[in-house]
Amino acid sequence: MDKIIEYMLAEDEGFGDITSNAVVEKDKIVNASIISKDEGILAGIDVIRELFEEYGIEITLCLKEGVRISKNDLLISFRGDARTILLLERTALNLLMRMSGVASAAAEYADLVRDYDVRIAGTRKTSPGIAKFDKYALTVGGVDTHRFSLDDMVLIKDNHIAVCGSPLDALLNAKENTSFSKKIEIEVETLDDAVECVENGADIVMLDNMSGNEVKNVIDELEKLNIRQNSLIEVSGGITKENIMDYVEYGVDIISIGALTHSSRSLNFSLRIE
Repeated sequence: MDKIIEYMLAEDEGFGDITSNAVVEKDKIVNASIISKDEGILAGIDVIRELFEEYGIEITLCLKEGVRISKNDLLISFRGDARTILLLERTALNLLMRMSGVASAAAEYADLVRDYDVRIAGTRKTSPGIAKFDKYALTVGGVDTHRFSLDDMVLIKDNHIAVCGSPLDALLNAKENTSFSKKIEIEVETLDDAVECVENGADIVMLDNMSGNEVKNVIDELEKLNIRQNSLIEVSGGITKENIMDYVEYGVDIISIGALTHSSRSLNFSLRIE
C-alpha cells in the first residue's frame, strides 16, 4: 500500500506543486480539517492518518473507522506545514472518498441480509492499482472480500471451461493439480452442470447470471438428491438491492456483487484550511 500511495502522490505532484510554491509562504504552519459533505460509512481514515503522519503532520482523529457519518461531520483535524498539507490534499481525499463510498455500498447490502444466514462478498472488479484499498473498504462495510488475488483459491470461470471443454473436465483437472490447502470453486450456467460439480466435490459452485427461478431449481434439485450440503452455493450477476431478497429466500450461501467496487459512488469530503 505504501508503494501505491507513493505512486499516487508522485503522479499528482508531477515536477512540483508550482501553485503552492508560488503563493504559500515556506514553512507556514496552519490548522486544517476534513469535513464530510455526505452520509455513509467512514473507511480509510487510518490510512489517511498514517499518510499525514509520515509527512510530519500532527493528527487528531475525530471519528473512528467504520462509523456512520453525516453531513458536516468533522472527520480528522491536523496541524503542520501548509505546503505539505496542500501537496497531500487531493491524494488523501481521493482515497478517503473512494474507500468510504465502497464501504457505504457494502453496508447497504449487508444491512439487507443481516438477519439471514448468507454472506455478501465483493469481487476482483476493482479499480486498477487500488484493489487492496477497495478490499479493505469492503471489510469495513461488513462484507466478505472474496479473493484478494489469483493465488487465494481456485476459481474456474467460463474461459477456463472453454479451454478445458466442460465444467467437469476443468473441475477434475483442478482437483488433481491443486493442493489440499486451497478451495476449489467453479462457475456454472446450467442445472445439470451444477449438479455434476456438486457430485464431484467442488467446494463452492457459483451459479452465474441465473434467474431467480433457475437458482431455485438448482437448490431444489440438490436437496432432492440429498447433496445440498456437499458444496457452498454462490450466486453472482445481475443482483441488486431490489432483487437480492429473492436469492436469499432460496437459501444460497454466498452472494457476490461486483458493483460494490466497480460502480460504487465516492462520498463527498472537503479539506479546509483555517
